[in-house]
Amino acid sequence: MAKMLLNLRHVPEDEADDVRAFLDANRIAWYETRPGLFGISLGAIWIKHDSDFPEARRLMSDYQEGRTWKMRAEHEAARRDGTAETFGSLLRERPGWVIVRIIGIIALLALMALPGYLLWR
Repeated sequence: MAKMLLNLRHVPEDEADDVRAFLDANRIAWYETRPGLFGISLGAIWIKHDSDFPEARRLMSDYQEGRTWKMRAEHEAARRDGTAETFGSLLRERPGWVIVRIIGIIALLALMALPGYLLWR
């Protein structure tokens, strides 16, 4: 029976490509399902044979550890260069987007506090 190796929700395309490549390079049989039309059903990379799953899981673990260090190093380099995204840079580039979200957060907090306020009175 097939086992899921990687849920593709919120996975960057380059990461999914890397996973496909290392599975092919190690001759592990796999297939991919795409998410449904409305994003309800799961898009994933599946391992066809149960016997290949431990090796695929080990390879995935090694890949994720390497990717973690690579992404951290890239972020640190961007931070040193001043090109990393910060709240201030986001506010300068997309003020409307930030303000709408801040208003939404405040409204949500107010709605959450309303029952307590009404009970307190």
